[in-house]
Amino acid sequence: MPTPAARRRDTLITGAKAGAAALGSGAGVGAATWAGYNYLQSQAQQARTVIGRPRGRPPRADGVYSPAETEGDLLPPERFGASDLSLMVFGDSTAAGLGCAVPDEVPGVLLARGLADETGRRVRLSTKAIVGATSRGLASQVDATFIADPPPDAAVILVGANDVTTAQAPYKAAARLGDAVQRLHDGGAAVVVGTCPDLGVITAIPQPLRTVTRRWGLRLAYLQASATRAAGGRPVPLADLLAPEFLATPETLLSPDRFHPSAAGYALAAEQLLPALCSELGVWHGGPLAELPTVSAAVESRRPVARFRRGLDRLARRTPTR
Repeated sequence: MPTPAARRRDTLITGAKAGAAALGSGAGVGAATWAGYNYLQSQAQQARTVIGRPRGRPPRADGVYSPAETEGDLLPPERFGASDLSLMVFGDSTAAGLGCAVPDEVPGVLLARGLADETGRRVRLSTKAIVGATSRGLASQVDATFIADPPPDAAVILVGANDVTTAQAPYKAAARLGDAVQRLHDGGAAVVVGTCPDLGVITAIPQPLRTVTRRWGLRLAYLQASATRAAGGRPVPLADLLAPEFLATPETLLSPDRFHPSAAGYALAAEQLLPALCSELGVWHGGPLAELPTVSAAVESRRPVARFRRGLDRLARRTPTR
């Protein structure tokens, strides 16, 4: 049976099928749709070859994290022991930290340490995320939490990329996320969601397949943000906040598989998530929070009105003045 990571890699072909349908729907020509499908299918196979099979597993990092005694001091976690706050991380391979070499690089650890330092309290980290998970898997992850543990004080969810590569309907994927956020929120948790990242930074996916997956992901991120807010959580738009950095230095922020983040990439994401998490818990002391975008700028730029305005601007620039 293929591993979840292998299934994620293989399902790029499903994204190709969906992308071909999107390319052909506007023209309404069956032959063009079929040709587009075949072309994107070949690109998905090419991407599978370049990305390869994910190797290794995320480092195991659960435990109790204490505040640092001095600046930069990283105290080792305690496997057992009392804690003041519980933090649970849900979602897919990015939530689990695939691509990290050691536990201190895992995003959950970065958040647990940051939360401990910010509050002066001991934070218990429990990672429920599963490599290869889509939004369909969030229900079972939350189920396991309520069966095995008391509800967490704080929850972070990172999910979405696999929903794109497996061609899940964005509105259904967002609704499943909203259900998970609602259950955790009703259980008393402060919930922060890192919405779907910008898959346009994955240069191992060739064009035009990369554009298809990017647009799909941005649409999903927009719907995820709406569902999260409606359920009482706080969305953090990772596509808007991180894509410029990843595009500028992919060799630094992506792991060797050119698909998952590197340690530096995870650290950059954690820097965006921690203030939002502390704010939701009411323990942020790092100064005013930046006003995060509520609507993806990338999505907004593709709306008809925005395209019309850009067309008028170009026309105005080309029109000679007298």
